[in-house]
Formats: sequence, C-alpha cells, structure tokens
Amino acid sequence: MTVAVVQFGGSNCDRDAVQALAHLGIDADRVWHEDGLPEETDGILLPGGFSYGDYLRAGAMAARSPIMAEVREAAENGMPVLGVCNGAQIGSESGLTAGAFTTNRSARFQCEHVHLRVERADTPWTRAYEQGEVISLPIAHGEGRFEIEADRYEAIQAEDRVLFRYCDAAGNVTESANPNGSTGNVAGVIGDRASVAVLMPHPERATLPDIGGTDGQGVLAGFEA
Repeated sequence: MTVAVVQFGGSNCDRDAVQALAHLGIDADRVWHEDGLPEETDGILLPGGFSYGDYLRAGAMAARSPIMAEVREAAENGMPVLGVCNGAQIGSESGLTAGAFTTNRSARFQCEHVHLRVERADTPWTRAYEQGEVISLPIAHGEGRFEIEADRYEAIQAEDRVLFRYCDAAGNVTESANPNGSTGNVAGVIGDRASVAVLMPHPERATLPDIGGTDGQGVLAGFEA
C-alpha cells in the first residue's frame, strides 16, 4: 500500500500524516498537486492545513485543482480516500461527501481535544473500533461546523453515512459536547462508498504514543490492505 498525501499550497499537516502512516508501517509519499497522482498510488490522504489561505472559503480553491478530478475518479473506482480537517473541507467542496464545513459557531479558531463516538464500525476507517466506542482526537479549525440541508441530513442518516459524532466522555451526544455547532454533532461522514471518508478531527495527531495518544491509529489503519 502506497498512500499519496496530496500537498497543496498552504497544506501544513502533510509531513505529520506521512510520519503517522510510517509509524503504522504504511508507505506514504507527499505528492504536489500539480504533479498528479503517481501510477503506484493505492490510497489518497488529503491533509490538514490552510490550502490557499482559505481564500473564498476553506477548501474551495484546492477542490478545483486538476488533481481532484483524479481523486474523484480513484474514489469512484474504490480506492480508499481520507480527508482530514482542511482535507475534509476540500473533499466536501469536491463532492466526495455530502454537506459542507463552515465557520465555527464561536467564530474563532479552536484547538482542543474532543471526544468522538464511533457511529459505524464496519468501514475501513472504523473497523479497529466498536460501534458506540468513544475515542479522543484533537481538533484545530476555524471552519469545522458541518452543515447540510435538513432533507439531505435525514438522507445521510437513513443511509448510515455518519462516521463519528462529537460526544462527551461517556458517549452522550449533547449540545455541550459539540465544539463547533455541527449539525447533529457530526464530526465525520462517508461518501457513496465506505472507502471514502472525511472528518474534521486529526487522527494523525493521535497516532504516536509519546504525543497526543494513539486513538487515531485505527482511522489511519483504514489504508492497510
């Protein structure tokens, strides 16, 4: 498995992602978006950061890079694709998943650890967990609030596309546990295929035992063959 970690102007979590994947024994290389996907690509990670300075809105400009047409085609063909933070914004802007990520309810950048409840345990990104399990990952975003039209939200719930929800330490999905005002406390969703997912929290920052814990390892393990 070779994961292409796509780097845009303003990406700043690409090296973290490569190191975290390497810690799990997964080969990964940074790929500059203008160079396109290498032929040997087996998985794609869209990392966090501030692509193009979040001009227009977060992820909007990177979503229009030519490489994203390749990413969409790869996703449609079943290749595992994961978008994290800014990568989630790029993914939703590209139509990989439903909804959008907008300015936090607080209108401030927020950097803290949060609790997440695993809503599905039958996807590549969650098979290391149990359904209903609570994990802890850090967030670091100013535009992380998941928004979606009411009828589309009902649809993704009916289609079981919610991957993680913000919760308290006991797994209760409450308003006080919602750090950014996301609809339904949604922290991560999957696309048309379970092999495609986006989430706002950073699993790569909770992968190395000495910094940030290891709860994120299971998410990144979704790239393992």
